[in-house]
Amino acid sequence: MGPSFNEQFDQHGMWRREFAQQLKRLADWMSSHELMDAALQERLQRLEDQVRSDKVMVAFVAEFSRGKSELINAIFFAGYGRRIMPASAGRTTMCPTELGYEIGVAPSLRLLPIETRLQVQSLTEWRTKRDRWEEVPLDVADADQIAKALEKVAEVRKVSLDNARALGFWHDDLTDENPVPDAQGLVEVPMWRHAIINIPHPLLKQGLVILDTPGLNAVGAEPELTVNLIPQAHAVVFILGADTGVTRSDLAIWREHLAMEPESMDGRLVVLNKIDTLWDTLNSAEQVHAQMQRQRITSAEMLGVPIERVVPVSAQKGLVAKITADDVLLESSGLPVLEEVLAQGIMGRRQAILRAAVANGVASLRAETARVINIRRRDLDDQMAELRSLRGKNASVIESMRHRIEQEQREFDLSTAKIQAVRAVHLKLLRDVFQQLGAKALKAELAELAQSLQKKGLKLGVKQIYLDTFDKLRSTMDKAQASGTEIQAMLGGTFRQLNAEFGFSLQVPPAPQLEHFSNDLNQIEQSHLQYLGLGNALKLAQPEFAERLVRALAMRLRTVYESAANDLELWSKSATAQLDAQLRERRKSFARRIEAVDRIQHAASGLVERISEIEAGEGELLLLERRLQELTGQLITLPVVPEDVQSTEFPAHA
Repeated sequence: MGPSFNEQFDQHGMWRREFAQQLKRLADWMSSHELMDAALQERLQRLEDQVRSDKVMVAFVAEFSRGKSELINAIFFAGYGRRIMPASAGRTTMCPTELGYEIGVAPSLRLLPIETRLQVQSLTEWRTKRDRWEEVPLDVADADQIAKALEKVAEVRKVSLDNARALGFWHDDLTDENPVPDAQGLVEVPMWRHAIINIPHPLLKQGLVILDTPGLNAVGAEPELTVNLIPQAHAVVFILGADTGVTRSDLAIWREHLAMEPESMDGRLVVLNKIDTLWDTLNSAEQVHAQMQRQRITSAEMLGVPIERVVPVSAQKGLVAKITADDVLLESSGLPVLEEVLAQGIMGRRQAILRAAVANGVASLRAETARVINIRRRDLDDQMAELRSLRGKNASVIESMRHRIEQEQREFDLSTAKIQAVRAVHLKLLRDVFQQLGAKALKAELAELAQSLQKKGLKLGVKQIYLDTFDKLRSTMDKAQASGTEIQAMLGGTFRQLNAEFGFSLQVPPAPQLEHFSNDLNQIEQSHLQYLGLGNALKLAQPEFAERLVRALAMRLRTVYESAANDLELWSKSATAQLDAQLRERRKSFARRIEAVDRIQHAASGLVERISEIEAGEGELLLLERRLQELTGQLITLPVVPEDVQSTEFPAHA
């Protein structure tokens, strides 16, 4: 059996740290040899940020009492020797709970009061208002204190039907989803809207984020959770009861919030939890296994997933087995199989994506740096030819050579006006694209949809407006792509002209590719689409719910637009950085050529010395080139798992 999820994630974290160290060595080396410019520095910084800050979010989704929190305890927190997330009988996680680690923030549990739902701000906006959250310090050396503090995520309160209706937990026409009123006519609602747990668990420090969600009623009332957080999770673990299989409420959660196109189903994993309820001394092991297989097959067919993505588990027995070091019970619990599926599925795919991005970034970095080295080599070749032509020549010929170099320098300085004109056109085109992808333009594109959603009553025709809005959004992204291609074509023509006139070796990079942002728009469209169907018409009729939906949509779209603009900006800097590099190297070349002629004029040995220096310089460039290949090659081929490193469980006192 392969490494568990915890072990593979730990190895992934070590690879990221080693990569960051190797990248720093490359940056220091480039700086020490004057190979670093602003664009290369930004490219290095982006690569480092991408690897260092890479997050892997795993969302656990299920109806109430399916064992989500117990499964989280079993997979991630058995090292504490006890339950950390509340996992007693009945409803435990009453509000969406995120577990992660934020550097510079003290270990704590932060809780956002449920009353914030009565205001229009999104969860993203509330995150910035730290004073509105209740904060409970956590003592990482005391597992009992942590577990006791986390019990707060299960807190509830009793409210009137009017309050429950305003908070989104009571729908007059959706009686099946409503909580049961008590003798006084009050209903139970969560005390908190959202919880954020910040603890320095090794896996969380390395970028793992765990999202524990409440059941159907609570999930459906928070559109930002289902249209932003869950769709952006790298994996979603959907938990069923092995004794009940797929119930009607399970199917409702799956269809409304989790179902995807078959080609996108890789990030979905179904867990048949509580298989220990099927263990029966009156049945043989073969009969129990056959019953479990029937549940797997039925669940896979109902949810439309491959059977290998339906994993039978007993989270409770797995947790007990880990704590008591009972290998036989652990194997019977099915937990090791689930962990391996998680490791190979999530971490394998995540590492492949990150490695591909790293390989592309490093290859581009290598090409740009090699271009600078080649510029220096060509300048040395030109100087060598120039100096060899001076052998045996008298002082007047040498003086004439100096005047010719100065004339070339003056002509070159005049070319900067032409280059500045190119820059002005380039920047104007770029500003136009940034305006298309700006917050003001996005707000205008969403205006009609926002207006139609905020009308009172049933939202007739809103689905068509929604579809039209996304057509406009995709059209904007297509225009941004066309503008990027236009900028690339303009630079290509200009670069060819400069190469011909001044002997540059400028190469315009391929046009920026923004297709994946259009794919992001398609995914966002699908993740919101279920809210516009008949099943959610009554929820959508509530102004507060519609307002939260619009805000959730706008926040996610803004992220896509900003990412597209950032990619365009980096592409632009990379395209123009080589021009800056060649201008800089050419100015240095003029200075070195004039200095060499001056030395020859003042000393007979100057010519021989300068030729020797150039020959040595050519040797140094060869060494630079080899070292560049070596350092960048190490980044690309860095092993995922250091051979001498073993993963360890997180002890309770850590």
